[in-house]
Amino acid sequence: MIVRTPSGLVEGRFDGTVASFLGVPYAAPPFGEHRFGAPVPPPAWDGVRPALLPGAAAAQPAGDDVGLYAPETFASGEDCLNLDVHTPGAGAAGLPVLVWFHGGAFAIGGNGAAWHRGHRFARDGVVCVAVNYRLGFEGFLALDGAPLNRGVLDWLAALEWVRSAIAAFGGDPGNVTIAGQSAGGAACATLLTMPRAAGLFRRAIVMSGSASLAVPEEEARAHAAGLAARLGVRPRAQDFAAIPPAALVAEQPPPMAAGASGTLGGTVPIQPVVDGDLVPRVPLDALRAGAGGHLPLLVGCTSDEAGVFVRAMAGGIDEATAATVLAHLGLPPGYRDAHPGLSPAELVGRAAGDHLFRRETIWIEEARAATAAAPTHAYEFRWESPVASPLGAGLVGAAHNIDLPFAFDLLDAPGVERTAGKEPPGTLAEAMHGAWVRFARDGDPGWPPYERARRQVMIFNAASGVADDPLRTQRRLLCEP
Repeated sequence: MIVRTPSGLVEGRFDGTVASFLGVPYAAPPFGEHRFGAPVPPPAWDGVRPALLPGAAAAQPAGDDVGLYAPETFASGEDCLNLDVHTPGAGAAGLPVLVWFHGGAFAIGGNGAAWHRGHRFARDGVVCVAVNYRLGFEGFLALDGAPLNRGVLDWLAALEWVRSAIAAFGGDPGNVTIAGQSAGGAACATLLTMPRAAGLFRRAIVMSGSASLAVPEEEARAHAAGLAARLGVRPRAQDFAAIPPAALVAEQPPPMAAGASGTLGGTVPIQPVVDGDLVPRVPLDALRAGAGGHLPLLVGCTSDEAGVFVRAMAGGIDEATAATVLAHLGLPPGYRDAHPGLSPAELVGRAAGDHLFRRETIWIEEARAATAAAPTHAYEFRWESPVASPLGAGLVGAAHNIDLPFAFDLLDAPGVERTAGKEPPGTLAEAMHGAWVRFARDGDPGWPPYERARRQVMIFNAASGVADDPLRTQRRLLCEP
């Protein structure tokens, strides 16, 4: 199947149901003369460009397969500003569009990960576009002589490409939903509040995300100056352009390095910069002021995001140590009382997930309930995998990322069996994926909006259903003074 894009013809692969176009450039390679610059349109090409193999991911550290998720290898390269398109194929027209931004702490990841490939959305009548964007220092380091928030500018460039090109793939440029998980969810929360993103999408999905991931420009520039001093260069784009991308990646801190503040921002050392222009303010503050309130939102997280990871590090701790950690996180003594059946390590794991993800989700829900005119649909994923964690920390449970193959209806993807077991509930994937499809079509996933009168939340589990204010206790412990 051949489609014309703004830069030339591309050929994808049609399997009889879905046509897939992989590695389609939406901007020129951000290296050479374009390194540390704003994205620019890709050069036009003659003839037909094959779009049959995955495109390059952004420069990033080599991945370590810990045996918990799908074994992923993201081959990086200079031509990393590309995207994948999955569409029902020839004859499709006017279909809703889902634009996916992958997670990975703005430092790792790629658009073609096995647990969030978009062909099942296309099967169900939604054109799915998955975006690669600049990560790490290439995308977010604040350098003199370079635009701030280059990774954010990449998001905008991808959405502008969708607006101009997606009709040729059967999509409706006026019916675009942005979606992302973890850092990708934070990207969507940021885009929701950005004036320059106005008109590029119609609704948003934030999965296990945050609206707090943005640092002041002064802090970002101080970090760049410190890095430059260690490397013996000036914090200028021209100096850093002489450093090979791989060498610069080697200088990046680990994607989830612990922060002294115990906040989610402290765990993500690379993130957007509040520059007063492109990112006018911290997205959560903007949401509380009503930004993006005219656009429908679907938002939620899992019930034990960090437990399996933290338990592996905190095994053997006692109650006194757990109490110290809870105090460091700013949680009240009543947090322990609300979780009487958890061991100290389990308690710390639950607290970390609540602090980093569930609290952020509640903040977004509450901000929207107070100011937004458009509906906010809330959910929580509570299905617990019965599989023993390869990290040696009990069961996998309702961990970070485990909801992805359910939302994308990919229970047959690599790594799902070893993480979710041999028989993960297909009805749960059907319910969750169906809700995402409905939301992309018309903004209604199938349950009432989150409002302060009832605070209704869809609980996704082996038997899913809507509950009134199921997070009452967590909201009091995590979010109220």
